[in-house]
Amino acid sequence: MKEEPGKNSGQKNNQSTGSYCKAPHIPTLSEPKTHVDRSWMTVINKAEHDLVVIGSGPGGYVASIKAAQLGMKTACVEKNERLGGTCLNVGCIPSKALLNNSHMYHLAHGKDLHNRGIEFDNVRLNLNKMMEQKTKAVTALTGGIAHLFKQNKVTRYHGHGKITGPNEVTVFNNDGTQEKISTKNILIATGSEVTPFPGIEIDEKTIVSSTGALSLEKVPSKMIVIGAGVIGLELGSVWQRLGADVTMIEFLGHVGGMGIDMEVCKNVQRILQKQGLKFKLNSKVDKATREGNTIKVSFEGVKDGKKEELECDLLLVCIGRRPYTQNLGLEEIGIPKDSKGRVEVNSRFQTCVPSIYAIGDCIQGPMLAHKAEDEGIICVEGMCGGAVHIDYNCVPSVIYTHPEVAWVGKSEEQLKEEGVQYKVGKFPLSANSRAKTNDDTDGFVKVLADKETDRLLGCHFIGSVAGELINEAALAMEYGASCEDVARVCHAHPTVSEALREAHLMAYCGKPINF
Repeated sequence: MKEEPGKNSGQKNNQSTGSYCKAPHIPTLSEPKTHVDRSWMTVINKAEHDLVVIGSGPGGYVASIKAAQLGMKTACVEKNERLGGTCLNVGCIPSKALLNNSHMYHLAHGKDLHNRGIEFDNVRLNLNKMMEQKTKAVTALTGGIAHLFKQNKVTRYHGHGKITGPNEVTVFNNDGTQEKISTKNILIATGSEVTPFPGIEIDEKTIVSSTGALSLEKVPSKMIVIGAGVIGLELGSVWQRLGADVTMIEFLGHVGGMGIDMEVCKNVQRILQKQGLKFKLNSKVDKATREGNTIKVSFEGVKDGKKEELECDLLLVCIGRRPYTQNLGLEEIGIPKDSKGRVEVNSRFQTCVPSIYAIGDCIQGPMLAHKAEDEGIICVEGMCGGAVHIDYNCVPSVIYTHPEVAWVGKSEEQLKEEGVQYKVGKFPLSANSRAKTNDDTDGFVKVLADKETDRLLGCHFIGSVAGELINEAALAMEYGASCEDVARVCHAHPTVSEALREAHLMAYCGKPINF
């Protein structure tokens, strides 16, 4: 269903540049007129829009707004009732609301605030009220996108968008009707969906995905999480803080997923274990069975084959996400997907059909909202003749536990594998004045620099404000800064950011001031 603006609105690009399918023939001016097939031009000349974006997640809605700001007549097709995609509705935003509020409850319910001289009794959890605050935040932000669409004159279509031609998107409305939109360009920004676990059926009540884990009606007594990656750690932390006995079963030998620095993940695991989370690493889940109100999870050691079984009243399956690229018309129009279901694009985010582009979770690269946002902006700028460049090495990652874990650039393991000679600078938060005064000293800053040039290659941070401060390192890396450059920048005192400066100072000259 079409919604007109103003009506009813409340290092280098590393994309795949491998072989592509044969694109539709677009004639050049040098060809004899008798050989020119102009049927394709009829569609373009009569196009309703310059760009139709399929999907309104962080990549899709940002691309839509940017395109409109650049003067393109833009439409966005979204199958769900609310704009914002997974991130705003059942991902980044609601999970951060619960992480923040569960941490406050944890501080009040434990001894932390008492140790700070704040004394009170009879602390109670009102889970319904906590969920209401989460919903309020989601509603405000998704409604904000609708307002931005109206403000920037982006036309919204509510329905499932399917590509039915190089310059055509068909919207399948919920009432069974269809609408065809002609357009000069199409941008696929459909994101990703939860990866199912073979043999385990999700009911979003007692066996839940990350979506169900954001809306539980009560705190489980015993909770098992399959997967100790970013999402698993965050949601496991939420329910552990609220009173659940949480055990995390992870196939890998470490927490935090792929790409995380090993020294960092070992320290994170130790801190989270101290908080109460339990881990079963190097463990493969075989099956989960119900017996009354009890769920039994069977697993075995990856290395020793030792079989174990644990019981719980809530099972969270959190083994990752997969691209949402089904039923988009890709096969019919000849756009290939790789073995993981991702759309193949070139360095300009173009598919083999020149008028069709793709960004975000449905192409190569980390599944991060901010990565999709940047790709959306850069992609539409490229459509308008601008330069297309993104350095994926400068895209930061954050795990929003407490303390937070953040990193950008290379890990030690990656530098060793690549044979790069590097040096390390580390600084503990226990020696930082602001962390000390806040009594929040778990963590450290670790920077990696080229041994010869001193150029910053990677930064890894465990700390309560790591997610905010990692962007200083990302900025430094984006502009090719050395550790000396960062170390010579004046940082406000007392702030946790000084620990970042001290780590760079140690990498630069081996002698931090305060440690």
